[in-house]
Amino acid sequence: MGPLLYLRLIGYTLGTLIQLFWMVVILGYRRQRNFERVFFFLCVAFFLFYGGSLLALNSQIHYAQPPAGVEAFAIVIISAGLCMSPALLLHLHMEYAETRGLLQVKAWKRGVLALFYLAGLHLVLHRIPLLLKEAHFNFIAPGSFLGQGFAILLVISLAWCAGWERRFATTAPDRAQRYFHWMLLVFFVMALLSAGMLHLAQLPISTQTSDELASAFSLLPIVPFTVLIDLVYRRNFLQIGRQKNLLYAVSATFLALLYLSLVRRLGLWLEPLLPPEASASILLFVLVIFIEPLQRVLGRSLKEAAQLEMDRVQKLMAKIQQEARQGNMARLVSFIERRTKEQFELREVRLDLADGENVRKANSSSEEPKAALAFDPHEFRILREGKNEGVLHAEPHGATISGETRAALEFLCEQLLGALDLCRLIEEKLRLERELAERERLALVGQMAASISHNLKNPLGSMKTILQVQLENPELPESIRAETKMVLEEIGRLLAKLNQLLQFSRPALRLGNGTALCDAAAVIEEVATVLSHEAARRGLKLNAAISGGSARVAITAEALNDIVSNLVVNALEATPRGGHVRVNVVREDGKLCVVVEDDGSGIPSELREKILQPFFTTKSQGTGLGLAIVARRVAEFGGKVDWESPVKNGHGTRFKVTLPEEETRKQ
Repeated sequence: MGPLLYLRLIGYTLGTLIQLFWMVVILGYRRQRNFERVFFFLCVAFFLFYGGSLLALNSQIHYAQPPAGVEAFAIVIISAGLCMSPALLLHLHMEYAETRGLLQVKAWKRGVLALFYLAGLHLVLHRIPLLLKEAHFNFIAPGSFLGQGFAILLVISLAWCAGWERRFATTAPDRAQRYFHWMLLVFFVMALLSAGMLHLAQLPISTQTSDELASAFSLLPIVPFTVLIDLVYRRNFLQIGRQKNLLYAVSATFLALLYLSLVRRLGLWLEPLLPPEASASILLFVLVIFIEPLQRVLGRSLKEAAQLEMDRVQKLMAKIQQEARQGNMARLVSFIERRTKEQFELREVRLDLADGENVRKANSSSEEPKAALAFDPHEFRILREGKNEGVLHAEPHGATISGETRAALEFLCEQLLGALDLCRLIEEKLRLERELAERERLALVGQMAASISHNLKNPLGSMKTILQVQLENPELPESIRAETKMVLEEIGRLLAKLNQLLQFSRPALRLGNGTALCDAAAVIEEVATVLSHEAARRGLKLNAAISGGSARVAITAEALNDIVSNLVVNALEATPRGGHVRVNVVREDGKLCVVVEDDGSGIPSELREKILQPFFTTKSQGTGLGLAIVARRVAEFGGKVDWESPVKNGHGTRFKVTLPEEETRKQ
């Protein structure tokens, strides 16, 4: 056998195993993306070519006259792989361009690919039956037997792919990928020139030169597929490099296959000197020598990989601790998700805390969720003394998370507990500081309001009395009488505002034993009676409904009167003429709920965070204290204020005040 035959034998074997390697990696990776699917089928096409060529070559070596069935089978799979490879090469480049954001128009893409795939399918269905009928087939340059149509299709595809590679190289995100695409550009240019010389130009060259050129052309694709393995392993190209376990397992399997193939080949070559069984036993025993060095190399590699992941966790935790000091839990959770995804190059990361509002309850009492949580390979628990504080969901780009990444994520979850506790403590400290500052501000406002009201009420009262006396004088001219009435109304309005200031600044009075009780039904009925005249004056209907008769609540009558009257007055002012204002009293979960609902236009979304703040108002004559008084009185007696707007058909507002009943308060 000559050197060219040995070269082809080794090259076809290597090409077959490399394609098989990539097929197994893609199947194990299982990323749901078109690029990986097309890459898999391209590997299948090259596998058919190299596998068929290897089958035909071995048949020629072992048989003086190769079996017709073996040759026919080799012709079919070689031709099928070659005919579909131009379309798959072009399709792969277009899919990669989409992942890089370089291909926006998809309509022409579908048309071009459909044309290339139909042309390849036509070659498969038309040329293969003709090749099977011919007496001779050149396995060294099989493309020359597929006709001018295949040559034109291949040249166009190679030229187009070269153009894509130039564009990929100029827009590559890093140096390694840029070098890889420049290398692929050189590869496609060389392939284009070789295809033109072999299939289109028909240059007058010798048979030996033609065979050497065809062999080089057929073995040329092995180079980029081999370089791609290194790029994936070292640079995590296409995010496959994160699947270290998969790469190690597949690599070890194929190294074993290559060694077994070498054992078989050497056994055949040494057969004149040693029986094949003896040479195979010796070569397999030689592996024992490499066990210890291999163990050292693997141990060093695993240690470096683990150390790299731990360093990443430490750097990430330093940034997380810094973010935790801001005291914002929602922002911290978002930061952890984003940085963990970037650091470990995952497809998606979600952190669910046990005390979150819209997250998984990790401390659920049922056993089924716990079992599902324990065995989900993409979930990592954050534990405190055996109890779940949260769950970190990590979705890789492929099917599984590699071992070193899994260990790093588990270590990260152990460290996260301290950062979350720190954030909670700082958040609580900031909340208490804000609450204390707000209380101090409100206390100062209350003192100021009390002082202003005290200094102004007496002069205004004297002025009101004098003006009322003047109105009783029959000799007062009518022009002055009208102006005096107007001044009296303004003084009355000023006194009402001062009373509201006093109402806000004065805390609710409790009984001597510290327990405040009143009949809610009586208070609400009194407020409805007093304000019914104002409702009638505005052309509104005020309805009060109390279910279940009397209801004793743990709040003073004065405080409840302040709450209900302010809510009803606000509702009357917000409701247009002809509308309804309803006051209902219901019981929910052992508590009394006072519900005030109106038919007004509702509260604008941009004002919803401000309506309970003191002195905030949208009315030209308002003080902005009505709802602030409600919120303060409710808080003083341990209640809660909820509101909803709009209520129905984009209109209406509903306030619900929840107060503890007498029995609940006594416990």
